[in-house]
Parts: sequence; C-alpha cells; structure tokens
Amino acid sequence: MTTIPEFQSHLLLKGGHRQTLAGFLFRGAGYSAGREQHSIDLPDGDRLILHDDEPEGWTPGSPTALLLHGLAGCHGSAYMVRVSLKLNEKGIRVFRLDHRGCGAGTHLARFPYNAGRSEDVRAAVTRIRQLCPDSPLAVIGFSLSGNMVLKMLGEDGSASHVPNCAVAVNPPVDLAACGQALRRKENRLYERHFVKLLGKQVQQRVAHFPDAPQPRWESLPDRLREFDDGYTAPASGFEGVDDYYAQCSGNQFVPAIQIPTLVITACDDPLIPVSSFETLSTDQVTTLIAPHGGHLGYIGRRNGDPDRRWMDWRIIDWLQRHLT
Repeated sequence: MTTIPEFQSHLLLKGGHRQTLAGFLFRGAGYSAGREQHSIDLPDGDRLILHDDEPEGWTPGSPTALLLHGLAGCHGSAYMVRVSLKLNEKGIRVFRLDHRGCGAGTHLARFPYNAGRSEDVRAAVTRIRQLCPDSPLAVIGFSLSGNMVLKMLGEDGSASHVPNCAVAVNPPVDLAACGQALRRKENRLYERHFVKLLGKQVQQRVAHFPDAPQPRWESLPDRLREFDDGYTAPASGFEGVDDYYAQCSGNQFVPAIQIPTLVITACDDPLIPVSSFETLSTDQVTTLIAPHGGHLGYIGRRNGDPDRRWMDWRIIDWLQRHLT
C-alpha cells in the first residue's frame, strides 16, 4: 500500500473557510480552452461539450482522463484547468466536460444538470472510449460531479465501458445533509453565490428554449433547497427535493463500485459534513479524510510535492498508480 502524504495547511490559511475561499480566489493557472471540442448528443436532445487537451507526443493507447466540474462551474474552472495542465505534463490526454448549460454548452441544453446525472458522465466516458479505444481511462469528479461519478460507478459495476480508476473530490454524498449544512449562518455566502449563478443559468435556458422546463417559483429563492424543490427536481423528473436527494445521494452506490476509486474530503469542509464519509470505504474505495483543506482548497506546505496544491498531486499520484 502506497503511503499518501498527509495534508498540512499553509500557515496563513488555517481553517475550512480560508482554504475554501483561497482555493476559489487563487486560481493558480490561466484560462485554457482546449485544443479541440467534441459534441455529445444525448437521448433527450440536449448536448454536452468535451474539451480535448491532448499533450504533445501523445500516442494512441496512452492514458486518458475525464475531468468533471462542480456546481455552477465549467471547463474553465481553476481546478479543472490546473489539474489538466499537470496531467498533460505527465503525458495524459485530458477531456474536460461542460455539463448541461455550462461553459461552451450554455445554449445546448433544455434540461438542467444535477447531482444524479450519471447518464451524462456515462455518455462522456463512452465518447472518450470511441475516440481513444485502446487507452486506459480515469474519471475525476469535483464536488457535485464527484457524486455523479460515484453514482455511475455503483450503477455500472463491472460493465465493459467503466473507467479503469476514478477520483471524487469533496463529493456531496449525502445531499440532504449538505443542504442542511448550507443553511448555517456561516455558509450563507456560499449559498447565495450558488443560487445566483444557477438562477442565471435558468434565465438563459428559459429565454433560449421556450419549451424548457419552467421554475415553479415566481422569484428566485435565496436557499438552494428551495431552488432545487422548485426547479432542479421537477425539471429532472423527480417528485420533489426529498425524492431528488434520496435517489441521487452517492453514498448508497459506493458498496457496488468495482474499480479503484479514491474519495478525497476534509474534516473542515464547510459545505459537506465529514460524518458522511466515516463508513464510506470498501475494498475498492479508498476514502482519504484530510484534517484540513476546506472545499476544493487544500493549499498547504510543499511537504514533498512540486507545489502547494496537495489535492492536485493526490489525483496525479492515484492516476499514475492505476493507469500506468
């Protein structure tokens, strides 16, 4: 068993909120559009966009990776660009997905993405398998997408199209518990941020597609749970927010996962209760609970890594261990 280096917070970034905000504000990499785009047609008429980052010297049969962004993110989110560049340096061809209505897919989807859209992750995996049929593949999901990845892996078991390995970073594996965490006073900044960005996506979708599902609220709510109850759940075919959260929480799918999977989270993640992960590990799923790091932060001391981005190097270590 390979020893995983322990995360040690940067001396000036102690605490989950500081780590979370620093991870968002200190991007660490410039915007990168990808050398090529691939369109994925979905059965309901919506389309997804894959951004293809093929490194110099990559040859058929060499490793590939699919990166999936978090809530209200896109292919240009800082962690997506940063990890893609680092994987490219290791010779891994990376595909960054824009979920429904995000990034380059802003006007290509009538329906919203959600925490349970495992079928969209599966469609992206299938497309990459078509483009790179002889290449091993890893799937990395950040935040909300981490939940989608765990759900897909649990649903698919040992099916022939599943990836060779996976990583889920700060996944909201218990959606109801995460909704409660967001309602805490100290988390109102994050909740307002998410709801504002999601509300903008709904406006764009409804304006572009007259037949797109309409929200059931008259004005944008200020709580994510109310947003999901009045829009995400009914627009995605669920009876309501409780039905959506119950069917899509990733923790129930973990026992069926049959490929090497790393789950990374932090005790001080302000958005996702660490109690959700205490019994998540299985023979195939390794749950790494860092004492600190916040939500997608993990800016620490170098501790043997090339830079301070501990999260990035744990992803790279896992892929190099299981793809090569």
